[in-house]
Amino acid sequence: MATSETTAAAPRGGRGARERILRAAVELFARDGIHVTGIAKLTDVAHVSTRTFYQHFPSKEALVSAYLQRVASDSEGPVHIETVLERHDLTARERLLALFADSPPAKVVRGCPLHNATVEAAGTMPEAAALVERHKREFTERLIKTATEAGAREPESLGRQLALLFEGARALSTSLNDTLPYRDARELAEMLIDQSTRAVSQLPPGLSGK
Repeated sequence: MATSETTAAAPRGGRGARERILRAAVELFARDGIHVTGIAKLTDVAHVSTRTFYQHFPSKEALVSAYLQRVASDSEGPVHIETVLERHDLTARERLLALFADSPPAKVVRGCPLHNATVEAAGTMPEAAALVERHKREFTERLIKTATEAGAREPESLGRQLALLFEGARALSTSLNDTLPYRDARELAEMLIDQSTRAVSQLPPGLSGK
């Protein structure tokens, strides 16, 4: 199994060891899974000793937590699509729908690495699970805020519905190895948004809050 060019070319040990371990985790956890990837494989790809590994990460769970923080903030990673909610060049409605854009063609649809990590951990990594839960709740709050900007009559309900739709599309795309669920989800999202915003515009004067 080939390693990345960056980690393969790195010197063993020395400065930058923590970053090399993190890069190895990003590569191996996403491709092979967290449980399958052992410390020996991580240290081999990162070109560090086991001792050096534990100097930077006291446990594998500590590395998993650092890995999740890294992928959640990666400007080019699979979680980056969520940042479309912060764009200022799109209307609130456009930002909500942009979440459901088709992913670029890929041999394997990986889905959300945060969700995948939670499924793999299955309650055995509470620190990592708490990090994922916090991220998902914050994402839902951002959806609710954007739904409010879009003029939804019940933005909290719409935000939670869109979160469910988005997460479901990501999970099903991973299971089917197909991005078609995103297209189906976008159609449903458009219906939900239109129904919610239309409900406001069609209320009698004095009841719409405007």
